[in-house]
Amino acid sequence: MTHIEVGERGQTIAFSFADMMKYHGPGSPGGVAMAFKVMERAFAVLSPEGPPQRREISVRTSFGGPGARDGFEAVTRAVTGERYTVDAALARPELGRERERFVFVLSYAQRSVTLLLRDGFVVPEFIDLVRTDDRTDEQKERLEVLKGELAERVMGAAAADVYDVDGG
Repeated sequence: MTHIEVGERGQTIAFSFADMMKYHGPGSPGGVAMAFKVMERAFAVLSPEGPPQRREISVRTSFGGPGARDGFEAVTRAVTGERYTVDAALARPELGRERERFVFVLSYAQRSVTLLLRDGFVVPEFIDLVRTDDRTDEQKERLEVLKGELAERVMGAAAADVYDVDGG
């Protein structure tokens, strides 16, 4: 899918990954890509009849990254509308450190879906660098490369290949 669609005031609004990146800026393309694929996967489950109403979508996640937050905000306005919550208790340590925080619960029209990141998208080196305080210049440069590679892997895959529906 090249666009995510939501409804607002009788109109359909389409957002591309590039649109979401324009809102976020260049800092965390991997997080923006994650948000794109989460919404693509969740909206198909929560609103199969057509685009969900953007201001009725709620997001809960254990992932606190700014790219994902801004991606959700651009499309759903959930941060501004106080429908976006970062909740560390949602983390799934049993999934391993590369996946444990990539848990997203989206709600719409009395329905909810929990999405869990599949294996193979986040590499151990990425987690190591993200969790390193006082990174060297070399580490900062490497992390930027890894962020771009993560975005490419995520955006190059179908949403169903990136995220599992928990229990489904």
